[in-house]
Amino acid sequence: MRHYSQLLRATGVARVISTQLLARIPAGMTSLGLLMHVEHLKGNYTAAGAVLAALSIGMAAAGPVVSRQLSRFGASAVLLTCLLLSTTALLPVVVAPLPLWAMVLLAALGGATIPPVQPTARTLYPRLAPKGLTQALFNLDAALQEIIWVLGPVLITTMAATVGTTVGMLVVLGIQLVGGLLFVLDPCVRALKIPASAGRFGSVLRKPSVIAMTAVSFLLIGALAAMEAGSVGTFGEGSLLSGWVLAISSIGSFLGGLAVGNRVLRDWSLTLRLAVLAVGLLLATVLSGFWGIAVALFIAGLGTAPAIAATSSVIAASVGFADSAEAYGWLTTGQLLGSAAGSALAGIAIDAYGGGGGMATGFAIATLGVAAAALLRGTTPRL
Repeated sequence: MRHYSQLLRATGVARVISTQLLARIPAGMTSLGLLMHVEHLKGNYTAAGAVLAALSIGMAAAGPVVSRQLSRFGASAVLLTCLLLSTTALLPVVVAPLPLWAMVLLAALGGATIPPVQPTARTLYPRLAPKGLTQALFNLDAALQEIIWVLGPVLITTMAATVGTTVGMLVVLGIQLVGGLLFVLDPCVRALKIPASAGRFGSVLRKPSVIAMTAVSFLLIGALAAMEAGSVGTFGEGSLLSGWVLAISSIGSFLGGLAVGNRVLRDWSLTLRLAVLAVGLLLATVLSGFWGIAVALFIAGLGTAPAIAATSSVIAASVGFADSAEAYGWLTTGQLLGSAAGSALAGIAIDAYGGGGGMATGFAIATLGVAAAALLRGTTPRL
């Protein structure tokens, strides 16, 4: 734990971690909240999955483009503009009686303008971390972000069960607005200057490591999105139990992230971390009851934060500073396309086979992730 205490004493590190976590708390609430809100309004998970897919596809399509603008217009200007546009687009989805097609379009717009908090923070981290502790900072960030996934599902499911999904989603949008403003106003964020990239848009994809980590992230987050939908399908919309099992999974991820610390990444590290996730999801397809699924998802969580941290560390080690924001934008695109695919496929499986179908979908996607990480291990630098 010594390296963590060194990190938190470094100038700006603790403050940036805290403000970006607050700004990203809605990430742990929006998808689940919209899933429950649209299912409640439309009466089926297929419609809810379509809205979630639109949100994620909007984020994925615009992510690299928006992230690249951080160097052109400055981090604060891009973050603030996106924050206002996204909140304005998502508000009618929550409060207005819209047809499904309108919900899908507005969700896509809201997703396309979600502030690029994660690419900004991860571009900034190597500049803040003391020498030799960049990987430890990524691991700490991946572990601490599980606070988002512990608090988020519990808060949104509790609000859905007590005050309804509409009020719950209004609270989410309020947190998005306040948290985003605090991150924008952070001195380190305001001082961040990213030099213009010498290459054209998309040229960073010529690096095999960026392609590999984007593909792995697609499958990793797709599996997690299916797991999230599967938990709701298992325990029912508005049930507190779905939020609690997801929180337990996040606790496992938090502990897993702290455990790997500043450990050196080797050729098979990412594959093994994804294998832990796959084993947990396999157990979730065969076990039943709250405690059975909770134990299974806790095991799945043990591999989650370490795998996410590994993908970020590879990008930091293999991409120059001028291109890092765009590279993280592509990484986020892979994650969000995975979320869209995982949510949509799980929604169809849940309607056909129940919550177990969603968990089985997550296991199948995670298994593909293990295979992809194994096949692509030679494209990443040894850390």
